[in-house]
Amino acid sequence: MNGRFDARSGAILPDFGQDSGVSDVGRARSGSVPAGELDAHRELVEHLVRSTPLSEGEAGRVVAEVLGYFGESTEHFVRRRHGELQRRGMTNDRIFERVGAELAVRRVVPPALSARQLRRIVYG
Repeated sequence: MNGRFDARSGAILPDFGQDSGVSDVGRARSGSVPAGELDAHRELVEHLVRSTPLSEGEAGRVVAEVLGYFGESTEHFVRRRHGELQRRGMTNDRIFERVGAELAVRRVVPPALSARQLRRIVYG
């Protein structure tokens, strides 16, 4: 998958007929990564190009996806994971236990949330 990184807009521009390489979950999580944020990680993009077989465009997409993943708010993460696990047939008691455990090991750990607080995020 080839593409090119547009430094002015911070966008990864795929070649004709190719998708952007960003998953729907990544889009839902992060929307778009601001150009300045990806520019701030330019050294990382360059390192990936030097140290892996990734092209500049692919490395830029990887960095944007990772930034989007770690930029997801606690509330959005809880809602997204609740929906994913519910579609797998899990009950709320098991879901909230699992989501609470997943939150505890995220890269930037949010404050511990009780099952009641998790329910309020999902159901209001």
